[in-house]
Amino acid sequence: MPQTADQADDHYIITSFKAAHLKDTAFTQLVTKYQERLYWHIRRMVITHEDTNDVLQNVFIKVWRNLNNFREESNLYTWLYRIATNETLSWLDQLKRHVTTSTTGNEDYMSERLTAQADFDPSKIEWKLQRAILTLPEKQRLVFNLRYYDEMPYEEMATLLGTSTGALKASYHHAVKKVEASLLSH
Repeated sequence: MPQTADQADDHYIITSFKAAHLKDTAFTQLVTKYQERLYWHIRRMVITHEDTNDVLQNVFIKVWRNLNNFREESNLYTWLYRIATNETLSWLDQLKRHVTTSTTGNEDYMSERLTAQADFDPSKIEWKLQRAILTLPEKQRLVFNLRYYDEMPYEEMATLLGTSTGALKASYHHAVKKVEASLLSH
């Protein structure tokens, strides 16, 4: 199957990264190409800009350390999203361990972080949607975000998350129903 222009561009970045004299330039190209997409993927899960930047920095450190070992069995984009997803889920797990008060659960804590943002306006639909998404269990929230915001195909999500497309479709369907119910109740 012929490569798309995007795949050829990614292949060039990977090949250049493996050449010592082009490593820094290639990595800068990779960051420039994918930083914004990864930022928003992470931001939708961790809510705040500062936390997103911390997670994103960890993602790019892992990419720097492991790009030489990338075998191009999947798209670079999929590999980067897998790293970003795993780093985000690890960050959220750490957060759960740190949020130990019995009166505040992780979702409440995340909702508080959302409403504490300077530009938060509870009357705007995008903020209502964010609050509704925060009520979803973590994995459903991830599937919802990947499908709704990133418009990622189920097949690509299945590769990314290591699960079946049928399970993802069911998870997305349940997430949509929960988000709709939450929006209607507020």
